[in-house]
Order: sequence, then structure tokens, then C-alpha cells
Amino acid sequence: MLNRRYLRIKVYHVLYTFQQSHDASAAKLEKELFLSIERTFDLYVSLLLLFGELRDQAESHMAERKLKRLPTAGDLNPDRRFIDGAILTALANSPRVQKEAEERKVNWMGHGEWLTKLYREIETSELYRNYMAAPGTGFAQERAFLTELFTEHIANSEGLHDMLEGRTIHWMEDLDLACTLLKRRLETLREGSLSNDSVGELERMDSDEEEFVRTLFRRTIDLGAEHEKLISEKASNWESERIAVTDMLLMKMALTEVRELSQIPVKVTLNEYIEIAKAYSTPKSKNFINGVLDALFIEMKNDGRIVKLGRGLIEN
Repeated sequence: MLNRRYLRIKVYHVLYTFQQSHDASAAKLEKELFLSIERTFDLYVSLLLLFGELRDQAESHMAERKLKRLPTAGDLNPDRRFIDGAILTALANSPRVQKEAEERKVNWMGHGEWLTKLYREIETSELYRNYMAAPGTGFAQERAFLTELFTEHIANSEGLHDMLEGRTIHWMEDLDLACTLLKRRLETLREGSLSNDSVGELERMDSDEEEFVRTLFRRTIDLGAEHEKLISEKASNWESERIAVTDMLLMKMALTEVRELSQIPVKVTLNEYIEIAKAYSTPKSKNFINGVLDALFIEMKNDGRIVKLGRGLIEN
């Protein structure tokens, strides 16, 4: 299940492009919208591949140390706790991850220098040293270690950030979601599930999420003129041309959501768009958007334009 706020932000970006372009094709931009979400799953699979890459780095470093002119006992008989961990081995050898990577054409070829640097940083970290020095480790300990390793060293790697920044202008949002998905995957791994495939079903958009995105995108466009008129009338001290483009678009999306997506509580919609406004609009926008939408929602519930279905939704 994807974070709905992330999906709203993705829709917002594409709607903004549509609104700012006089000759943009809605159908073409909708296709790009879904492709942009898929690229986040590409990133998720890429991050999964890093566990295998780090395991390979560890194997390579051990082999190099054995070939030293005067190898130590530790060089000749290295501690393989990290390499032979059940979870890391399963992640590195997962046929499902490899199949997804091949189909999505994602890999870490050409990034050997960064991978080597990343492994060396991990190997010298306190987290790694403590894990390797622990008197005994089991499944739960390895899972906790790999989860912290990922969140502290991989997800926060400057090298990773630099690579993604050159790939897409929305890299941080994409990375945040991909990292959240992967962290959730690690935290939910169970010892008995490693026999067949370590990752279970890979994260994907489900049909409800696809419908949410499609409806929000299409109907915000369809109802745009109507909603702009409602917003302008309610914001009586502001002509529509003076309302910030971002504020107007976010309010149009919110009005569309409460009318067209009956399973989402009104309060959830209101809070979500206020939070998005904090990140994408002016400091005063959240209060302005809250005031206009709150007034419109009350009016639209009273006249029947907002109808919520299901227990707990009608009065929310």
C-alpha cells in the first residue's frame, strides 16, 4: 500500500505542468504520471539490489586480504557473519528481485567506485563493528542490523543522493517513498519466509491506488472551471488571478477528492492538502486554504454535493 500523500503530490506535479502549458495533452501527461510512479518502484528494486552488491563487495575485500604479502590470521580466516547472514544471503540471491531488476532494466553497473566507498564506510562504522563483535546473532538481530544499516548508511549516502539528483527533479520524494517501502519490507521479514523467497510480493500499485490517481487527475481537470468559480466566490477578498497558482490547484484537487472519492473522510482530505501546502506553497497558504476549504466543505455537505459512504465517513 502506497502513501496516499505521495500519490497526491505526484498528481499535483503533473496537474501543475498541465495548467502551465497551453498545448499539453492530458492523456499524455496521465501516462507520464503513471510512469513517474513506476520509476519509484524502479528505485525500490534498485535499493534492494544494493544488498547483493554489498555482499559482493565484502567477498571481494576478503579475497584481496587473503592475497596480502603478509596476511594475518584474521585475513586468512575472516569472520563471515555479515556475508553469511540468512537475510542478506536471501536478499542477494532472490530470484524475484533479479527478475524484477532485469524487467525494469535497473542495475548498479558503472557505480563500482561508489559501491566500494559505501562498503568501506559501512565496514568501519560502529554499527557494523558492534554487530560483528556481538557474542551471538540470530534472525531478529540480523534484521534489526540490516534495517539500521539501510536507514543510516545507505538511504543517507551522499553518493546515492547525488546520483538520484541528476536523474529526476523529484528525486527526494521518490527516494523517501522507496526507502519507506524497503524499510517496511525489512521490518516485516519472517524467518520462515526465507525458504522460498526473501522479499515476498514486491511492492506495486494496487487497483484502488491506480483508480485514486486516475480519478483525482482526470476529474480535477474536468471540474477545474467549476471549482475555480466556487473558490473565487468563497475567497471574496481575492480575485482568482490573485490567488497563488499552487493554492488554487491544491484547493481544486481537494474539492475533487471530497466529491469524487467517497471512501476518504473529509477531515483526512482537508488535513492532507494543508500539509502539502506547507511544503509547496507560501507560509500563509495553509491558513488561507484551510479557511476556504472548510467553508466550502460545510456548504457542499449541506447541499448534498459531498456524499460519503461507509461507517465513520458521513460525519467526518
